[in-house]
Amino acid sequence: MTSISIADKAPWLAAPALQRLLGLLSEGGEEARIAGGAIRNTLLGEKAGDIDIATTCVPDEIVARAERGGFKAVPTGYEHGTITVIAEAVAYEVTTLRADIETDGRRATVRFGRDWQADAERRDFTMNALYADAAGRVVDLIGGLADVDSRTVRFIGDAEARIREDYLRILRFFRFFARYGSGRPDAAGLKACARLKQGLDTLSAERVWSELKRLLAADDPSRALLWMRQAGVLTAILPESEKWGIDAIHGLVQAERELAWPSDPLLRLAAIIPPDAPRIAALAQRLKLSNGERDRLVAWAATPQIGHTASETELARLAYRAGRAGFDDRLRLALASARARAVTDDTAMIEAGGYYRLKKFLDGWTMPEFPVGGADLIAIGIPAGPKMGNALRDLEEIWIDSGFSLDRAELLARAEELKRTILS
Repeated sequence: MTSISIADKAPWLAAPALQRLLGLLSEGGEEARIAGGAIRNTLLGEKAGDIDIATTCVPDEIVARAERGGFKAVPTGYEHGTITVIAEAVAYEVTTLRADIETDGRRATVRFGRDWQADAERRDFTMNALYADAAGRVVDLIGGLADVDSRTVRFIGDAEARIREDYLRILRFFRFFARYGSGRPDAAGLKACARLKQGLDTLSAERVWSELKRLLAADDPSRALLWMRQAGVLTAILPESEKWGIDAIHGLVQAERELAWPSDPLLRLAAIIPPDAPRIAALAQRLKLSNGERDRLVAWAATPQIGHTASETELARLAYRAGRAGFDDRLRLALASARARAVTDDTAMIEAGGYYRLKKFLDGWTMPEFPVGGADLIAIGIPAGPKMGNALRDLEEIWIDSGFSLDRAELLARAEELKRTILS
């Protein structure tokens, strides 16, 4: 137990339901403490996020005590000692103290116990192995407080041993560095990640993409990506980035901050891979991206690049034909790149102004609706079938080329002209 308390920094700790749950789990010689991320984040002045509880109670006892207190208990990870307790609409993951007795680099067989030191030592990073009792007093068994203070992401004990227990910890090391780290990454951890990066091949694609996506969502992932590239980890999970480079990520992050764009993991991914639709489709299949994620990246890659001197009318025509989303991503990346180069290049400043103008236009642009349909052509005597389809396509091209200015009456007049050709 330390003299440090989070009570005055953690309003969530005073929640009556949480206090009652901690009390139930601490009766009769048992003990329960808040564990991990909620304490780390509170000490760093950040939102606590999920609140996890560690306890000496075994899973069946957790369920019994929670239900006795009127809470709902769901055995979400029973064999690993985890019960999710719903208390006043808040979900708390309650886990029995444990130690790993066997692991294959992906899954662990655990033994339940009552040893807080052993439970702390089986965790990944020192800053994640902090506990706090119901009063908020922090329990630090492996030096995590010092690493929180210095924002050092450090493996507990031997870095290679921790990684061999679960190779996903390589990606977690860089994700936590992106989110919480300062300065250079811990040298021992970085070397261990570089040496054991081939272990990433044993992980499921879903786990890899989940970690990479969360890393890309960090406020500024650029330093972490740089060290991932240096260690060979980025190439191992994202070979598409190897010859393309990650330099564009700096300008994109800066643009997001200064132009109030939301942090966008997919756009950040696009910034570090080539706009090659077939390769992106293969990437999406390999990493098991969702259909929506795949479609957005493929659309971006397939969308033609547009120059900064293009007119708004030209952009509207292209966006109507190719889709709006791809151009939005293209323009954001082009604007971010130009802004980054404009620091030392006056020509790039002009380029940035052009892309800013086009982006502003696209933000306010509404996709127009073609005002003529098949029923209109039937009404003037053009029969359904291939000839009608060709006539509709010709009319739509005329409408697009007019800058969408021709109205329905003008288009039907053009259709009358087309009819004479079609039916002659």
